[in-house]
Amino acid sequence: MGNTLGLAPMGALPRRSPRREEPLPNPGSFDELHRLCKDVFPAQMEGVKLVVNKVLSSHFQVAHTVHMSALGLPGYHLHAAYAGDWQLSPTETQQAKFLTWQFDGEYRGDDYTATLTLGNPDLIGESVIMVAHFLQSLTHRLVLGGELVYHRRPGEEGAILTLAGKYSAVHWVATLNVGSGGAHASYYHKANEQVQVGVEFEANTRLQDTTFSFGYHLTVPQANMVFRGLVDSNWCVGAVLEKKMPPLPVTLALGAFLNHWRNRFHCGFSITVG
Repeated sequence: MGNTLGLAPMGALPRRSPRREEPLPNPGSFDELHRLCKDVFPAQMEGVKLVVNKVLSSHFQVAHTVHMSALGLPGYHLHAAYAGDWQLSPTETQQAKFLTWQFDGEYRGDDYTATLTLGNPDLIGESVIMVAHFLQSLTHRLVLGGELVYHRRPGEEGAILTLAGKYSAVHWVATLNVGSGGAHASYYHKANEQVQVGVEFEANTRLQDTTFSFGYHLTVPQANMVFRGLVDSNWCVGAVLEKKMPPLPVTLALGAFLNHWRNRFHCGFSITVG
């Protein structure tokens, strides 16, 4: 008796386990399509602003904002948000003598997101503003979707449809929105951990206006500082310097903006807690 060697029949190949494809990611919300590029640009600042963020639970948080400006009346803004499978975010804004209401509902599936927003619904006056969004991940890099804006008030009714797409690479992201109201294109590029740049192009068919903007984002981790700057085709330049104050949950920001074409200059200072 000896050892037995088994041979596979001619032409037979070893079986390979089927390759498991990774599920497509959730595309996020429609408002976040241009977020990477927009976060590079500094936010407009004027006057003095105090923002207090408070997390009440893992699903519920509120934010209080007080803004004082020489260009208008002081205002107070209260934002309350609930985050769950359905994200409901009723917002109440009180400033001077007007009051507005907004109701947001968002549902996120495995590879798609649907959002519905109602603004100032008035059943008696038969007026409402409705915004519907839908995004679908087609591949791990490509996202397509659209936006439908509908408004109705006595004697007036209309709708605007916008198509959107986003392509994400390793170090850059390109996004495009095109509709009857105009177009919005953005390009974001991450050079390294400290330097990021962004380019935006916006065209409004109703106002017959186009704008081209370039922004940059510089992080100095050793000093807990972030510097943002911009320049655009309207001869505007601006910059904002943010400084965190660890171990306190406080962020200080100082910004200045200059419009050479209109000869306007404004600056601002803000304190964010939480």
